[in-house]
Amino acid sequence: LIHFYKRRLSKNLLVASNTGSTSRTMGSAVQANLVLDNMNPCIKKMEYAVRGPLVIRATEIEKEIESGVKKSFPNVIKANIGDAHAMGNKPIVFIRQVLALITHPPLLETDEFPEDAKDRARAILKGCRGASVGSYSDSPGIEIIRRHVADYIAERDGFPSDWKNIMLCAGASEGIRACLKLMTNPGEGTRPGVMIPIPQYPLYSASLAEYNMAQVGYYLDEERNWALDLAELERSIKEAKDKCDVRAIVIINPGNPTGQVLTRDNIVDIIKFAHREKLFIFADEVYQHNVYAEGSKFHSFKKVMNELGEPYNKMEMASFMTCSKGYMGECGIRGGYAEVINMDAKVMAMLQKSISAKLCPTVIGQACMDAVVNPPRPGEPSYEDWNAQVQGVLASLKRRAELVANTLNTIPGFKCNTVQGAMYAFPQIMLPEKAIEAAKEAGQAPDVFYAFNLLEATGICIIPGSGFGQRPGTYHFRTTILPQEDVTKEMLGRLKEFHLDFMNKYS
Repeated sequence: LIHFYKRRLSKNLLVASNTGSTSRTMGSAVQANLVLDNMNPCIKKMEYAVRGPLVIRATEIEKEIESGVKKSFPNVIKANIGDAHAMGNKPIVFIRQVLALITHPPLLETDEFPEDAKDRARAILKGCRGASVGSYSDSPGIEIIRRHVADYIAERDGFPSDWKNIMLCAGASEGIRACLKLMTNPGEGTRPGVMIPIPQYPLYSASLAEYNMAQVGYYLDEERNWALDLAELERSIKEAKDKCDVRAIVIINPGNPTGQVLTRDNIVDIIKFAHREKLFIFADEVYQHNVYAEGSKFHSFKKVMNELGEPYNKMEMASFMTCSKGYMGECGIRGGYAEVINMDAKVMAMLQKSISAKLCPTVIGQACMDAVVNPPRPGEPSYEDWNAQVQGVLASLKRRAELVANTLNTIPGFKCNTVQGAMYAFPQIMLPEKAIEAAKEAGQAPDVFYAFNLLEATGICIIPGSGFGQRPGTYHFRTTILPQEDVTKEMLGRLKEFHLDFMNKYS
């Protein structure tokens, strides 16, 4: 990754030197005050594979095809990111009706929209200053929407939720980063550490690097469908204690990139471990609607903590949800929430102060989250159509999850676990020794070498496992299950043909 950006930087500098020659003859060159040598070193350490060099190259190939360059494939398939609408998934009509009404209130006076959508819109506008979504909201979000989120959580879990513990945010990522920042220590001394799963979503490794916090990885058990092993947690924290002050543990459930859904027993083990080690829990539950496999069920950490009773229901935890995933897929609208429980009151005040520096999350994103947590109810005019659309989306995702895993397992050299939930498969690829040697000669990790060859030969953009973390000596990649079913079949066909040729070439 570093070599990739250095090559691009060198090209940019060459262009700059050529275009800047005239200005230098007219006077002395202006020296930049901010350069790589004196910029924030933590930013330089950050890596975010989901938006990395493979994606940049995929976009370049798209533009080449548009300009008439002939390829052996008709189009690029970007299976690198969980962007549902970009992959052809349709917006939920009810959500868009509410958003249309709040952005153009005169529509409330027409007969073009159902009354339940109008009711939601009126309630949201009543909570906005000046009855306009163009006004700032309170920093943690509009009160009525926070109340609706608390109602949603209470209905989901069967335990009360205090709306004052709800913080609306511009996607779950902003809430996660806001809570992580509370644990940073810019001064001298032992760095704070956070336990994160390996493989993990790169938001965590990137944020920890940016905040100069230690990454304490614990491996998921691939042989048990990416389950979490208590002995591995013990190993991880024991090894880390001499290097950092371990403050928190992150759990992603359902899993990204691994697609597993934790059992209740697994969650109980994690909670008891976190209690014993005095760890703050980050429960990343943004895929809670995305559960497909028979026998799999989503259990929220808050619900299990409350079922366990004291002392576990007094533990500090932040859980996260978004409108970007699930059946909604409203990634670009940037809506989400964090529920922060059992936090010290003075620290909660500091969190509120911290988020106030950003004024407020986008009000449109807040409204989108409201439409998710306060959907049509049975008997309301939109319910039947809404429910049919939601169930249709989830049923299609289930079919695609099965199709991707089953097809990959028919290809020699692949091993893919069941996609129990979320939006991704994370298959292991058994690369020949010659391919590994070729990757070394190219200055690339073996899975990166494979992914770039796949992209250039087929137009399929996936993300190599090294971007998420993996056990040494194993190679994986993440692909979404989001392309439409016909496109998914085409993608898998291209992948199989490429893989067989690749294996023959390097056998």
